[in-house]
Amino acid sequence: MGVDPAHWARRLGISREAVEVYAASEVVDAHVESFVWTRLIGYDLGHRHGPGLLGGCFYSQADLPRMVEAGLSAAVLSVATNPLRPRSSRTTTLLRNLARLQAIVERQGDAATMVTDIAGYRRARAAGRLAVFVGLQGGNALGSPADVDRLPPGLVSRVTLVHLTASSVGSPSAPSARPGQGLTGEGRALVEALNGARILVDLAHIGVRGFWDALEVHDRAQPAIVSHTGVRGVHGVWRNVDDDQIRAVADLGGVVGIMFHAGFLGEAFWAGRADAVVAHIDHVINVAGEDAVAIGSDFDGLIVPPADLRTVSELPVLAQQMLDRGYSPERVGKVLGANYLAVMSRIRPGD
Repeated sequence: MGVDPAHWARRLGISREAVEVYAASEVVDAHVESFVWTRLIGYDLGHRHGPGLLGGCFYSQADLPRMVEAGLSAAVLSVATNPLRPRSSRTTTLLRNLARLQAIVERQGDAATMVTDIAGYRRARAAGRLAVFVGLQGGNALGSPADVDRLPPGLVSRVTLVHLTASSVGSPSAPSARPGQGLTGEGRALVEALNGARILVDLAHIGVRGFWDALEVHDRAQPAIVSHTGVRGVHGVWRNVDDDQIRAVADLGGVVGIMFHAGFLGEAFWAGRADAVVAHIDHVINVAGEDAVAIGSDFDGLIVPPADLRTVSELPVLAQQMLDRGYSPERVGKVLGANYLAVMSRIRPGD
């Protein structure tokens, strides 16, 4: 951690105990969308930014130097899909984007490195580096399920089957995208291909019917996850998952990652508080146990986070909120990162 604990506690208005519990934990953000701004406007992930013109709303919430300073152990950087791209050029473009992201991370030198499995994660941490996993947001970035075999070996650790629009894979949960259509035959074939390559299947964004379609063909010996979501048991909005979905993910040994967008947490824009994130965490624990939940902020995914959790630099606030609810340091550590790492250990142990 790049900041003195006492100073950080004073700056964030939290206890030193919370900072120390946070610092003793393996902290993993299961979904960071910052690379999309690199592609759109040249946002330099390797440069330390401030909170931007909007004070940490919508963008400028994370970059590699701030992740390192915030004491993250690992982050899953997402490569989002352009839904308008012709099928014929999708895989080639994806491979270019993966190479571009990999080059950005590796330019951080001793600060950060790409990892593909838990063995690589442990080597990165032993060297004092931020471990960066790669996720693909939208399986239609691939020209076909067979193109899973064209991905650089091991580089993509997770694929979110659908994103914001209906595609050849299936329909998202957004009401405008007819979520009742479920998963297509191509989507089912993609799940099977991902299982075959031991790439984690991510059920964030997918409609309820598609969620169950995917689990119908999913290898029961492998975990599946929802990387970034809220829960309907706290706020009943279309983007969030229900209790049956939470239990289904937990039954496979997966996790539900709680995102930080105020609208999906049930908080007013501009004025929400980090306690709302913990309310959703709490619900997952009550439904499926303390091993079934993680954090997946969706930083830089056009979200409005709680006012006291605008950027990655404020993450210790979550530790304080969990301690205030009576969580033990061990449970806090599970939520902050140990649970996600346990999932990766099952699907990608490495050497």
